[in-house]
Amino acid sequence: MPGTNLQEHTTTTAAPPRIAQAANTVTTVRTVGAVAVAIGAIATRDPVLAVTAYLIYWVGDMLDGWTARRLNQETRFGAVFDILADRLCCILCIIPLLQARPQMAAPIAVFLLQFVVVDLVLSLSFLRFGLLSPNYFFRVHRGVFQWNWSLPAKAANTSALVLLVFFVPSPWPALTLALAVTAIKIASLVVVRRLPDSRPPQRGQAPGHGWSPSA
Repeated sequence: MPGTNLQEHTTTTAAPPRIAQAANTVTTVRTVGAVAVAIGAIATRDPVLAVTAYLIYWVGDMLDGWTARRLNQETRFGAVFDILADRLCCILCIIPLLQARPQMAAPIAVFLLQFVVVDLVLSLSFLRFGLLSPNYFFRVHRGVFQWNWSLPAKAANTSALVLLVFFVPSPWPALTLALAVTAIKIASLVVVRRLPDSRPPQRGQAPGHGWSPSA
């Protein structure tokens, strides 16, 4: 945010992570809701349930982030919780799509490999730099942030592919997008791997004395 510095978006004490708060409650509710509805869609092959599961997942994902920022409840625990919850929702929500559109198996497989494995490692790399979440990665590398966590990048990573699978008969556009995003994620991992550590010291702690990802 303008007028702030990196230290304001890092944890400066080794306090236990704050778990019972509104933002994490929203993450829990949207995850349980999306998973339950997605399982129903898988069992019944009901397209209405499949769409509903995605809506719960996407709207809830936006709402928990907004709640964390609005109530000043951004924590590393919450960021990791959100990242892992996204993967669970994504896996279960996309199964009804595969049931309805088996010809989309290739782009869905590439997407799952990218999002559940490659993007997971990339998204958790914010911990290495003492940030509160990937949303502040522009303070470490603006290019990596723009290609992965800006609003257009987030849309291309998930919703754009799902919409292609839903509405485009041919699997090739979805597969092309999935491969392109995967290439961006791998290239970003290489860039991040080569970045020097830039973790700020904790309050009262000299540089080089270790770092705790708590809170």
